[in-house]
Amino acid sequence: MQGYKLRHFLTLKDFTKEEILEIIDIGLEIKKNLKNKVYKKELDMQTLGMIFEKSSTRTRVSFEAGMFQLGGHALFLSNRDIHLGRGEPVKDTARVISSMCDMVMIRTFEHSMIEEFASYSSVPVINGLTDSFHPVQLLADYMTLVEHSAEKNIVAAYVGDGNNMTHSWMMLAAKLGFELRIATPKGYEVDAEVLADALEIAKESGAIISTCNNPKEAVKGATVVTTDTWTSMGQEEEKEKRIKIFNGFIVDEDLMSLTNNAQFLHCLPAYRGLEVSEEIFEKHSKIVFNEAENRLHAQKGLMVWLDKQR
Repeated sequence: MQGYKLRHFLTLKDFTKEEILEIIDIGLEIKKNLKNKVYKKELDMQTLGMIFEKSSTRTRVSFEAGMFQLGGHALFLSNRDIHLGRGEPVKDTARVISSMCDMVMIRTFEHSMIEEFASYSSVPVINGLTDSFHPVQLLADYMTLVEHSAEKNIVAAYVGDGNNMTHSWMMLAAKLGFELRIATPKGYEVDAEVLADALEIAKESGAIISTCNNPKEAVKGATVVTTDTWTSMGQEEEKEKRIKIFNGFIVDEDLMSLTNNAQFLHCLPAYRGLEVSEEIFEKHSKIVFNEAENRLHAQKGLMVWLDKQR
């Protein structure tokens, strides 16, 4: 392993614009090859350890299928399968699993957990989602915009909860230099520290990042509109309260009519009648499900890119 430059993928903050675009390009090339039934075993005989403290449909299927298609193998490890969270310190689990696997993907709650794991890991660690960030989803989102020729002069609007998806959109905008407007209900704004970081990065890239509490203000003239569930995993007890507070933040025909013929994105699962109307979801379902599929290809691009840093 001499000369290995260890890189983790915990947040887009740690990557340059050029690196992000390079990962996207690798993913697009791999997707093109797959569609043409060209299979390159770029991670032949490598093993991905997948630690799930939060369950997921898209994250598990995309990483597991992706590793198989690249010639490797993925291990699904839930709380029931390993000692993590049942007495063994994170740092010990990190040292053991990274001695047996070539990469580790973690989907968990606290971002500090994945940071600690990465600090003790001897192999790249990928953030499959934390309560603070969801960077692999943003790789898929941007790849989708590229495929739909919607990546030029982006004016993006995020409508909904100031959560991990919002934070990741802020980092993508800050790194790539496009405009992002965020509309959240009062009391559900983005994390102030993450916003400060994004605004600091934006000084170099020329990105424009703004926040408000008015969805109509955010989407006016937007070329991309995105949202997420109002009640994330672990917030189930707040569901009824949140439905009342988020009233008026549904992405529907009235809201989309204010945009510049915007593309609609959603990381899924989507709850029709809450964050998005049935009509808008179905109208844009082709791009949304392409976005979901692109989790597979973007993450393959990421894993190949991380491996190439050796």
